[in-house]
Amino acid sequence: MAKKTSAAPEVEKMRHSASHVLAQAVLEMFPEAKLGVGPAIENGFYYDFDLPRTLIPEDLPLLEKKMQHIVKQNLVFKLSEQKVDDAIKILKDASQKYKVEMASDLKKEGIETITFYENIDQTGKRKFIDMCEGPHVEKTGKIGAFKLTHIAGAYWRGDEKNPMLQRIYGVCFETREELDEYLKKLEEAKRRDHRKLGQELDLFMFDDEVGAGLPLWLPRGAYLRNKIMEFAFNTYLKNGYDPVVSPHIGNAKLWGHSGHLDFYKESMYGPMMIDEEEYRIKPMNCPFHVKMYNSRMHSYRELPCRWTEMGTVYRYERSGALHGLTRVRGFTQDDAHIICRPDQLKYEIAEALKLTLFILNKFGFKDFEMNVSVRDPENKSKFIGEDARWDTAEQVLKEVLQESGFKDYVYDIGGAVFYGPKIDVKVADSIGRKWQLSTIQFDFNLPTKFGMTYIGEDGKEHTPFMVHRALLGSLERFIGVLIEHYAGAFPAWLCYYPVAILPVAAAHEKYAEKVKEELWEHGIRAEIYAPTDTLGKRIREAELKKTPYMAVIGDKEVESKSLAIRNYSTKKQETFKTSEFIKDLVKELAE
Repeated sequence: MAKKTSAAPEVEKMRHSASHVLAQAVLEMFPEAKLGVGPAIENGFYYDFDLPRTLIPEDLPLLEKKMQHIVKQNLVFKLSEQKVDDAIKILKDASQKYKVEMASDLKKEGIETITFYENIDQTGKRKFIDMCEGPHVEKTGKIGAFKLTHIAGAYWRGDEKNPMLQRIYGVCFETREELDEYLKKLEEAKRRDHRKLGQELDLFMFDDEVGAGLPLWLPRGAYLRNKIMEFAFNTYLKNGYDPVVSPHIGNAKLWGHSGHLDFYKESMYGPMMIDEEEYRIKPMNCPFHVKMYNSRMHSYRELPCRWTEMGTVYRYERSGALHGLTRVRGFTQDDAHIICRPDQLKYEIAEALKLTLFILNKFGFKDFEMNVSVRDPENKSKFIGEDARWDTAEQVLKEVLQESGFKDYVYDIGGAVFYGPKIDVKVADSIGRKWQLSTIQFDFNLPTKFGMTYIGEDGKEHTPFMVHRALLGSLERFIGVLIEHYAGAFPAWLCYYPVAILPVAAAHEKYAEKVKEELWEHGIRAEIYAPTDTLGKRIREAELKKTPYMAVIGDKEVESKSLAIRNYSTKKQETFKTSEFIKDLVKELAE
C-alpha cells in the first residue's frame, strides 16, 4: 500500500522553477505581458499569459533559447515576505492585474502576508519577481533538462466569463536522457492520437452545428462501439447481472430528491418544460435504478440485486476541457448497481473487481494500478453516512485488493467523494501511459435519501449497501484509449472488415467473390478491393485502414483454392488453403 504522492520533491521544485524562468523569458520578449499562474504539473510545467499578440509555434524555440540563457546565468531564487497591502502595491506598480486580483482575494480571506520569489543575478540585481508560495531550487542552474512543447488557450481561473489567456506548456526532467526518452513517447503519442486516427480510419466525427462534445459515429466506428458493448453486456449477463433500461430525461423532482440539483447542477443541462413541469436530461442513471428497486418490497433472500444498463448520459463540460472522445458531453456508461446485504459485500466487491480485470484483459490491457479513495478521518463532516458503514466499506475495499494480489495500491486519504469510498482502476497502455477507466464506488447517499430497504431474517427493515460499478467507464473514453493503445490496429474481432480480398487481375474476381461469400457465411466480414488500380496501391490502401488480414488472389491461388495472406501486425505473407484460413480465423474471432 502506498499513500498518494506527486513527483519527487526535487523534480517538482525544478519544474516549478522552470515556470518562473519561462515567465522571465516571456517578459523579456513582451515587457507588457500580464502574468497568470504557473504551477508544476506532471512531467513539467505551464504558465498563463495575457500577451499583446497571439503566439505562434515559432515563438517557442526563441523563448526556450532565452530560458537557457537565464539558466546559464545561475540566478538565485530569493524568498521574501510582504505584508498583504505592500504585496498588492508591488503588483500594482508592476501592472500585474491578475496577480493583484489574486492578492486581493487572499486579503479578503484574512491572509496577512504574501511570499514572493525573486531571481537575483551575481551583482544582487533583481531580474524577475513573482508572487509565489514556492518551493524552488536554490539557483536557476540547478534546473534540469527542459523543453517547451505547445501553446493552448486557458480562461483566467478556468471561468469562461473571464479573459482567454495563452498557456505555454513545457516538460522538465532531472537529466537529458530522461527528457529525450519522454519526448520520444510524446512523438509516439502524437502518432497514436485517437482524434487523428479517428478521422483517418473513418471511425467518428464532430460537427459544430451538431454541438461540441457530441460525437457522431460513422459505420466503422459504430461497428467497433457495438462490438464492445455487445461483448461487455453479454459478459455481464453471464455473471449474474440483470438488464434494465431508463429514460434519457427525468422530472426535476427526481433530481431534487436525489440531491443532484443541489450538488451537481452546474454539470446538468438546463430545464425543459413538459406539461408545465420541469424536466432535466439525465447526468446519471442511478436515481432511475433506485426507483426501480423501490417499486416493491424486497426480502433478504432476493439480494444481491445486480442491475446493468448501457445508459447514455449528458454532462456539461467546459469547452476548453473537451478532448476528442476522452472528454465529451454525451457518453454511454456500462453502468451497474449492486444492492446487497452486509454479509454479501466482500464477495460482491471481489467479483466486481475480478470481472473488471477479465474484461480489461480481453481488450489487451495487462498492467494495472489500483487506487483506493477513502474519507479524511480528521474531517468527517465533509462526508455523509454512518461511521460504521464507512469503516466496513473501506475495510472491504482494502481486503479485496490485498487478497486479489494488489498489495501495492495507492491509498488516497480524503480522496473519496462525499457519498462513499471507491476503487479506481488505472490501466497502462502499450506505451506506458496510465488511464483511469473503471470505478467501483460505494453510495451512502441514495439509499438514505430514497429510503431503500429490505426485510431481513429478523423480519425488520434494513438499509442495503449500494455499489456503483462501471468497468469500461465511459464507452467513448474507453474507445479513445483503445484506439491509442492499438494505434488504430485493432484485433480482428473488433474490425469492421477483418479481411481485405485483393484479386490481382479481373480474371481473379470470380474466385474473390466466392471467397467473400464463404467468409460472410462463417460470420467474417470481408470486402473486395477490385483491380481498378495496381496491386501495390490497393495493398497500401488496406494497410492504411489497418486491415488485419489481406488475402491476395492470383493464378496460383485460384488453381489451388488458396489465399496468399498478408498479416498486418507481422508484415509477413503466407499461403493457406482457403478452408484452412477460414477455420483458423473463425477460431481466432471466437476466442
